[in-house]
Amino acid sequence: LSPDCSFTCHYRCRALVRLDCSGPLGTGDEDDGDERVLEKDTNVDEPSEWEKTELDQTQVEQRIKEYNSQINSNLFMSLNKDGSYTGFIKVQLKLVRPVSVPATKRVPTLQAGRPHTQGVKRRTSFYLPKGTVKHLHIFSHTRASEVIDALLRKFTVVDNPRKFALFERSEKDEQVYLRKLGDEEQPLRLRLLAGPSEKVLSFVLKENETGEVNWDAFTLPELHNFLRILQREEEEHVRRLRHRYARCRQKMQEAL
Repeated sequence: LSPDCSFTCHYRCRALVRLDCSGPLGTGDEDDGDERVLEKDTNVDEPSEWEKTELDQTQVEQRIKEYNSQINSNLFMSLNKDGSYTGFIKVQLKLVRPVSVPATKRVPTLQAGRPHTQGVKRRTSFYLPKGTVKHLHIFSHTRASEVIDALLRKFTVVDNPRKFALFERSEKDEQVYLRKLGDEEQPLRLRLLAGPSEKVLSFVLKENETGEVNWDAFTLPELHNFLRILQREEEEHVRRLRHRYARCRQKMQEAL
């Protein structure tokens, strides 16, 4: 358990983890807490205003020119000869549960009287650092489900892609709205229609909350890891409560 970002992994797997966990403690938690109060989930069946918009080829070309003139980086959109276009989207990863990555360990074996090393596939679970973002270069016809697959490959996550969902995030009237994208929706098209402003539209990868958690979808090591994490959280919560009540008891005794 790292003291900086609280990700969890096996002690023998620490050398295999390549994450930058530096930064001040508590910053990410405070932001999440403030936003959680303001977030309002909307249904995936309710299309956004951009999803309803239809553009012809001339309008697409004009929108791309306007988009490229408004950005302050080299992450431009490009129109292709076949009418499609390519560009970049930025996805923020806000995962509450740990993810699993492969950890290969070389073990010696005997084969035909000679020593031989064989790779044994293992999995280790840890938390991705809060505030992790990733830029992806995609096509206009790239679907939301393909974006999820690409993100998992980038971070070598071996969990089932159905455990995750891509959300459309927008801010309006000091309210944060989240809408889960359907598998067939095209994120780059939404990016073009909304413009480059992150407040108007941004993308977030979160757990695919479908109501009750399907615990059968997790492996035994993952379930054991969840239990250990819950136990640590419970112990920390109890410790804080006891400390608080001890201070109250002390103040009352001083008053008496």
